[in-house]
Amino acid sequence: MSKSKVLVVDDEIHILHVVAIKLRNNDFEVLIAEDGAEALELAFKEKPDIIIADIQMPIMSGLELVAKLRENEHTKNIPVLLLTARNFSIEDKQKQELKISECLSKPFSPRELLRMVKDILHQQVATQV
Repeated sequence: MSKSKVLVVDDEIHILHVVAIKLRNNDFEVLIAEDGAEALELAFKEKPDIIIADIQMPIMSGLELVAKLRENEHTKNIPVLLLTARNFSIEDKQKQELKISECLSKPFSPRELLRMVKDILHQQVATQV
């Protein structure tokens, strides 16, 4: 079975490194982008199985990224886990409209993030059967 491909998007380099290491150590293929525009290009090109994106980024925010993904036939169903600042919340209505799988507040445990990624991917597979 091939490795699941995860696109990690954050403008904070240390977050990218921590998340990438945790995922790679658990047999995921990891792609990295430092802003939403770069992530959108990678998503179109690479078709990741899941995207982990910071909500607050330069050039294109995480919410703008998700909205653009949902407009494209090839990326509209990619699950997205959004990383949010502790005091930043997304309304349930917006979360449902953009089909955001989960939100995780920073600071977060890499172990918790890994569990969420595995759960989301498992749910994705279960709904395709």
